[in-house]
Amino acid sequence: MAKQVDFSARTVITPDPNLSIDQVGVPRTIARNLTVPEIVTPFNIKWLHELICHDAAKNIILDTGEIIDLHLHPKPSDLHLQSGYIVERFMMDNDLVVLNRQPTLHKMSMMAHRVKILPWSTFRLNLSVTTPYNASFDGDEMNLHLPQSIEAKAELSELMMVPRLIITPQSHRPVMSIVQDTLTAVWKMTKRDVFIEKSDFMNLLMHISSWDGHIPQATILKPKPLWTGKQLFSLILPREINCVRTNSQHSYDEDSGPYKWISPSDTKVLIENGRLLSGILCKKTLGTSTGSLGHIVFMEYGHQIAGQLYYHIQLVVNNWLMLEGHSVGIADTIVDQQTYEKIQTTIKKAKNEVNKVIELAHRTSLERTPGNSLRQTFENIVNSLLNSARDSTGSSAQRSLSDFNQFKAMVVSGGKGSSINIAQVIACVGQQSVEEKRISSGFKHRTLPHFTKDDYRPEAKGFVENSYLQGLTPVEFYFHAMGGREGLVDRAVQTAETCYIQRRLIKAMESIMVKYDGTVRNEIEQIIQFTYGEDGLAGENIEFQSIISLKPSNKLFERLCKFDLLAEKKHLRKFLTDDVIKDLYTDESLQLLDDEWKQLNEDRHNLRQLFPTGNTSKIVLPCNLERLIYNAKKKFSISNRTQSNLSPSQVIQDLQKLTQHLIVVKGDDRLSREAQYNATMLMNILLRSSLSSRQVLEFHRLTNEAFNWLCSEIETRFQQAQVQAGEMVGALAAQPIGESTTQVTLNAFYYSGVSAKNVTLGIPRLKEIINVSKELKTPSLTIYLTGQATNDVEKCKEVLYRLEHCNLRNITANTAIYYDPDPQETIISEDQEWVNAYYEMPDQDIGNLSQWLLRIELDRKRITDRTLTMEKISKKISQGFGDCLNVIYNDDNAEKLVLRIRIINQVKSSTQDDQKDITRMDDNTFLRYLELSILTDLTLQGIEGISKVYIARPIFDDSQQRIQINDDGEIHKIFEWMLVTDGTAFKKVLSTKDVDSRRTYTNDIVEIFDILGIEAARKSIEHEINYVISFDGSYVNHRHLALLCDVMTTKGHLMPITRHGVNRLSVGPIIRCSFEETVDALIEAATHSEYDLLKGVLENISLGKLAKIGTGSFDLLLDVAKYSSAVKLRTNNDDETSVEHLIYPTNCIGHQ
Repeated sequence: MAKQVDFSARTVITPDPNLSIDQVGVPRTIARNLTVPEIVTPFNIKWLHELICHDAAKNIILDTGEIIDLHLHPKPSDLHLQSGYIVERFMMDNDLVVLNRQPTLHKMSMMAHRVKILPWSTFRLNLSVTTPYNASFDGDEMNLHLPQSIEAKAELSELMMVPRLIITPQSHRPVMSIVQDTLTAVWKMTKRDVFIEKSDFMNLLMHISSWDGHIPQATILKPKPLWTGKQLFSLILPREINCVRTNSQHSYDEDSGPYKWISPSDTKVLIENGRLLSGILCKKTLGTSTGSLGHIVFMEYGHQIAGQLYYHIQLVVNNWLMLEGHSVGIADTIVDQQTYEKIQTTIKKAKNEVNKVIELAHRTSLERTPGNSLRQTFENIVNSLLNSARDSTGSSAQRSLSDFNQFKAMVVSGGKGSSINIAQVIACVGQQSVEEKRISSGFKHRTLPHFTKDDYRPEAKGFVENSYLQGLTPVEFYFHAMGGREGLVDRAVQTAETCYIQRRLIKAMESIMVKYDGTVRNEIEQIIQFTYGEDGLAGENIEFQSIISLKPSNKLFERLCKFDLLAEKKHLRKFLTDDVIKDLYTDESLQLLDDEWKQLNEDRHNLRQLFPTGNTSKIVLPCNLERLIYNAKKKFSISNRTQSNLSPSQVIQDLQKLTQHLIVVKGDDRLSREAQYNATMLMNILLRSSLSSRQVLEFHRLTNEAFNWLCSEIETRFQQAQVQAGEMVGALAAQPIGESTTQVTLNAFYYSGVSAKNVTLGIPRLKEIINVSKELKTPSLTIYLTGQATNDVEKCKEVLYRLEHCNLRNITANTAIYYDPDPQETIISEDQEWVNAYYEMPDQDIGNLSQWLLRIELDRKRITDRTLTMEKISKKISQGFGDCLNVIYNDDNAEKLVLRIRIINQVKSSTQDDQKDITRMDDNTFLRYLELSILTDLTLQGIEGISKVYIARPIFDDSQQRIQINDDGEIHKIFEWMLVTDGTAFKKVLSTKDVDSRRTYTNDIVEIFDILGIEAARKSIEHEINYVISFDGSYVNHRHLALLCDVMTTKGHLMPITRHGVNRLSVGPIIRCSFEETVDALIEAATHSEYDLLKGVLENISLGKLAKIGTGSFDLLLDVAKYSSAVKLRTNNDDETSVEHLIYPTNCIGHQ
């Protein structure tokens, strides 16, 4: 529901790298139009009078409400100001404004900036801010809103400023980074052989506002002083920052080589105490990934320093680039003759291979791949040949480019483009696809009239063998346009789909917030979660961390964490002082160490229950311990030879105190204690393992001083990481889920390991989940097996055939209807022999058999595979049709397996009238209908609903492998056969022999709810949404998905995020009518005389009231006793008349 507002502006955006990331350049015409009301006080009266004299104000509003327009006043400087008047001044530098780009998909689409008034007519933006806005400078427009109240300005400066929003709660990583020309320039500047002369170095230093005046020692002194690019970059960095990363071209062989400390190719980025010691900086260090330089600076030094860092990097590096230069020309795209010939040879070879495959397909000697038709097999082979040709030509083209190539510089640094762009420009554009297939035949049996019919050659089906440099032929250009057109259409459709999904999610969750008791509730105080995200932590304050006790074997775990008291004193003296060693063997100390080891083993056991695969990559916790320990060692100058003055017992006791201070859920009752234990369990396990006595003393060698500093930092940061009461976590959860759907493919079908098996993914699958669809496009079961079937393919196939639905059509080779009047003397010669044998001892009267015969010939291989026999099939037909049909069949060992079916005429009609009965169907017509019915409706074996079953073996997917812990404590993944189905019948499959009922899973959420209940359905929704989002590399933190799942299941049934779910909640009529079915909702509310308590967000916004959310979720009480004793100030106005004013601190506005 949009609200149009005053005090806003809209214009085109353009880039300006000289602005800080929290600034916005505003055109003077807009600044001279928008106004800010300033209340006149004794503190600002003189300043406001100056503004009026300099024509920087528009109106004066008197205390009577009268408005004086200063443009129409003959001499504004003569006007007399009094305290209490309001002056509407024009926008000026450093005013706070809200900048917004639609669609507003997440909270970083509306951020607060400081104004910088500039000439010309566009809003100017720093380039780093374009990522969160998803903005580009190709004609995009943005909205600006100027706040009118002190409260609004306070919220902007404390909650919405750009540097405060560098980290996104969606995936707890930076949402802004160094981009494009600056990133390419940083890569060039931080190379080892880049030197800067004194005059240039001094000029560049003047761009760093935080520079302390100290000039570092030049790297080269003679013949003239020269500084390196790394030295210049070091001056931008905050002091004491530490960071270890790798370059995008880093070879991991270097990490174990003899020269690992000097990084021969300069790809190991090492920053210590704010100095860049080695490494070329690229997107991996300065990008938006977790643990990048911007992320570390934000977490260690706060938002202001992080914002300054981005600004200073751009200022200095861009000015350096203006000295160095960077331009791309045609020369950068031309490779040497040898590479060009190699590219041509590779493409020619691939085309020849494809022609051979076409020939094989024409001769029908092409072997089908499992589960695929001949055409699918052919297309898969051709695609793989052509794609490998493009990839190999591209890689050879890239290898041939020198390190000084400007095109390559942009790709390697991460500034723009990828290796595919290099391949397409220099080598080969590659296969064009529409709907993820080669170009299909638009005309009759051909793609374009330029080709012959049924032409399957690469060039006739959209393979572009030319590069962009060579130029495309007209036919190639046409195919390329077809591929491009599909992208445009998909994008337009996808935008509408994703924006509607986003709106529905927001509407369902907009009023959910964290209350002061730590619970998560909606507007009618229904509890959605007892602790937000199950740990009470805010999404932006956590990071990925690994726990050292999870993966290692028992022996390695003991070596890492168990303090070795049996070690010789010589060994202990390496890391402990003599005083500590003396007190080491007391009873108290021994008992503490024993208790510590027991606790560590218990923690490890609990951890392996939670993460059975041993994969810790998804563990997110506050206080990055690895970085904190590294910082402590640098801060207190601890090396590998330092002796610690800490005793193990002191480490254990201090750690116990620390874990007791990490409180998420307050309270001393049993439920609160259990909730507190659950919320802090993972954090405590991490602390106890990473800060065990052996780790602290032997591996990290922390002193008493360093350990105390570390503990206090952890406690402070943990408290700061907790979510604040009043946080609107519902909207915060809906935003990342909706925003990440814009990255999800519109239509994706995929299944790992089974090429023929399609699984709906992308937006259609997401819609199925949040709509709680009962009819899925591709319902599927993942069936795990037990017993011998897990390792034996033949046993696995037996289970497969027990499950796969098989009707007569599946095993039939061909059918025919004959007029065969004599059952014993058949007109079909090949059947005569076994028919005679069958009727030698007839077991029924053949006189009332029909003269028409339905003959069904069966496929021997399919019957054998499914372990069926002719007798079983005959019995199934007899069971289905009873005494109406006569079925005879030949032996299972016969050359052809044949069923002969005739109708049994029940009553012999004697009268002529009955024989001419018009309602009676001819036998041959009846047999045609019978043929259709018997082939389709007759189930021979398997479960109805499961149309096809595939055998799979999960090699790449860890979650589908069985985990086993051996005697040494190592986690082993066991590869087993499993089954994947088309169609689902969950209940029947669970009760099937040899099926593992604990692990078998269906993607039909409604079926899970019906069979396993609401908790299983909740987990299933979370798993399915996470699978869709993470399929193409996106990541949304678990707490946001969990909140959506809780909203959908909190009532004990599945609530779809549609009008049928959201509008059926017991909320007020205003919010119901604001979503969908507006008139119906209002009429229904009026009919039942409903009233709205105005507790939600939208109801209050609609009526212009302050909602009870965020900073409005509490009230302020005035202390009347203190108010009566407030000091009255006597001040002199310009006319020297004495006026007494009561001054409130809130009315003071600071001006720079």
